[in-house]
Amino acid sequence: MKPTWPTTRKWLLALAKLLVVLLVLWFVRKTLQEGWQELQQGHWRLEWGWLILSGGVYLVGLLGPALFWHYVLRRLGQNPHLLESLRAYYISHLGKYVPGKAMVIVLRAGLISGQRVHLGLAAVSTFIETLTMMAVGAFISLAILLAQFRDHPWLMLLSLGLMVVSGLPTLPSVVRLALRWFRWPENGGTILETADRYRLPTMLLGWAYMAVCWLVLGLSLGCCLAGMGVQVHWGNTEQWALWTATAALAVVAGFVSLVPGGIMVREAVLLSLLAPQVGKAAALASAVLLRLVWLVAELAISAILYGSYWSILQRSPGQCDPRSQR
Repeated sequence: MKPTWPTTRKWLLALAKLLVVLLVLWFVRKTLQEGWQELQQGHWRLEWGWLILSGGVYLVGLLGPALFWHYVLRRLGQNPHLLESLRAYYISHLGKYVPGKAMVIVLRAGLISGQRVHLGLAAVSTFIETLTMMAVGAFISLAILLAQFRDHPWLMLLSLGLMVVSGLPTLPSVVRLALRWFRWPENGGTILETADRYRLPTMLLGWAYMAVCWLVLGLSLGCCLAGMGVQVHWGNTEQWALWTATAALAVVAGFVSLVPGGIMVREAVLLSLLAPQVGKAAALASAVLLRLVWLVAELAISAILYGSYWSILQRSPGQCDPRSQR
């Protein structure tokens, strides 16, 4: 008896998911190995307590963007559970280590979509959240550079350009125009109608969430420097501002470059801004170490959320949509 199409489709989907997981793990493994090798070339007195704290602070910082993405989904008429949104958001960060950045959208939309979340709107909301985060990061770095570090004119121009490139697509009018321009294969009318719910107050709320996020990620960089044995003055607000501008501009520039994980792009920004404060060797090493700390933190939270999610499903199988159990 020949297998029916639904059965074949089920196996093909399972195979596709397995290939995606293997691809992500391959690039993550490569990033970990290369980063660790570069770190071993230096002689640093690592303080693991500060490094663990840096990773924890990083995950706390990402909570704001995750909540904003969940809010955008709800605003667009979707009905995901908060745990589903957090799970999809944090796990999707591993996709940025795959060339092209598209894997972030594939992972997040695939993990959240189902009967209560439309796949197209999951992708649209991912674009909105990601570009809002990048635009705010570029804006904050530009503001800090203009206020305190005007000796980096090319970095200020870079921040301005990144803010415009990232921010324009998140304007509500531009989002609606883009959706009308694209031809959706199905449910196009539904997507256009629900996208009209994304308006200026929602965008401004996202900017508030992201501003807090970047301040916290700057603090994560400070903890990483302390974990290397660099002397840190926690009461110095100018120092915190430098960390925030550095972390924000490095991540945004790395994202726009489309290089997997922003490798070498992040390092160039960190070296330019941190070298005058901590020295070239420490600045370069901090870039490598920060990448490793954030990656390990992402792997840890992804494993925790994935495991806890399936544990909840086993205890209450009727409460979640079967198509979203991915």
